[in-house]
Amino acid sequence: MTHLDEEGRAIMVDIGEKSATERVAVASGTVKMQPETLQLIRSGEAKKGDVLAVARVAGIMAAKKTAELIPLCHPLPLTSAKVDFEFVGDNLLQITAETKTTYSTGVEMEALTAVSVAALTVYDMCKAVDRGMEIGAIRLEKKSGGRSGEFSQEELGI
Repeated sequence: MTHLDEEGRAIMVDIGEKSATERVAVASGTVKMQPETLQLIRSGEAKKGDVLAVARVAGIMAAKKTAELIPLCHPLPLTSAKVDFEFVGDNLLQITAETKTTYSTGVEMEALTAVSVAALTVYDMCKAVDRGMEIGAIRLEKKSGGRSGEFSQEELGI
């Protein structure tokens, strides 16, 4: 565990000796809901406004604030943060976030945080009509750059 010292105490990893390289991470997650709720989002007629526009901005803002939310994360100079949505079937919203930096540590936590907060924002904006929504399947899809190199869920066959 790199976030522990010799005595088992939490530390922030020293990245001072690591090279700055381009690093990219993609994460995804889902919000399962009633078909009527998904239709409200799709039509843009939710009472609180454009659900996807607000969730997109929330996800991007969250990526930028990840170091304030996750203990021991390094603050990163993000060069890009994107959040996208896809309607899957009649009751599932797929959320994907991509984060980029040229720095000496990875951006996986920023992508995962963006997806999580975007999903929570969807829930918040639609909870009046569907309290049974289910947020799930949040995971790192792929990452590149840095000492550990490439990672992809596809390569794992998952």
